[in-house]
Amino acid sequence: MSAADEIPPETRSGFVALIGAPNAGKSTLLNRLVGAKVSIVTHKVQTTRALIRGIATHGRCQIVFVDTPGIFKPRRRLDRAMVTTAWGGAKDADIVALLIDAERGIRGDAEAILDNLGEVRQPKIMILNKVDRIKRENLLVLAAEANERISFERTFMISALTGDGCADLLDYLAEALPEGPWFYPEDQISDLPMRQLAAEVTREKIYLRLHQELPYSAHVETEKWEEKKDGSVRIEQVIYVERESQKKIVLGHKGATIRDIGKAAREEVAQILEQKVHLFLFVKVRENWSDDPERYREMGLEFPG
Repeated sequence: MSAADEIPPETRSGFVALIGAPNAGKSTLLNRLVGAKVSIVTHKVQTTRALIRGIATHGRCQIVFVDTPGIFKPRRRLDRAMVTTAWGGAKDADIVALLIDAERGIRGDAEAILDNLGEVRQPKIMILNKVDRIKRENLLVLAAEANERISFERTFMISALTGDGCADLLDYLAEALPEGPWFYPEDQISDLPMRQLAAEVTREKIYLRLHQELPYSAHVETEKWEEKKDGSVRIEQVIYVERESQKKIVLGHKGATIRDIGKAAREEVAQILEQKVHLFLFVKVRENWSDDPERYREMGLEFPG
């Protein structure tokens, strides 16, 4: 073996911020690229509230994807905190990846993001998502229009749902990120604490079960986490809603709805933890919780004044 053979290849690492309008598919793409579920996915807009980091190893490179809240025109305090967090995540990253829903095109929130993206100095790439639903000639027109507005390093056409085009995206990022040591252990896929991930799973199940009836201002916190001697874990969570009428919706007739939510959440958390889970859910009314700074700290958001 020569001396050159003994020198390990240089590792690479860096942060890639996924930004885009609500429901562009950022969380679905994050889970696809990481190869595991680290961010919740629902039909409801603005599901992601804080920065969620998913970690992918691709060859010699560790790519830390930062799933940001959807960027939209804020109307409430919580909205402002989420949008501020999203832009902050973009400005702290090595590469900013703008995800555009190819079906919706460049209009509304996506157009507003393009108007503001020029202020971000980091290298930028564009990812057109859901391309399997659009004719290729329309995709090329869409890509050309966006690239006329912003100088993107590369444009990728993918389907986060099927994985088409994702390998090319990973190949590019693995070479584009700087040389340097990895930030996390090789087997780590997220920096989200398990208590918080479990709360996110329950919040997802609430939205999937009640997304027509319940406003998205429901909030879940893990209050107790006890590892039992038999290898199982006991988890107690509180679902906060803003009105008594919302509490009744979450509970359902004779508690049927919350039992369904708890069963779905327990099964998924058990799968993630690979251990038996005893999950207990409680619903509390906390009026105007979205004006409570403590709730923002729990979510990893900065409380806007």
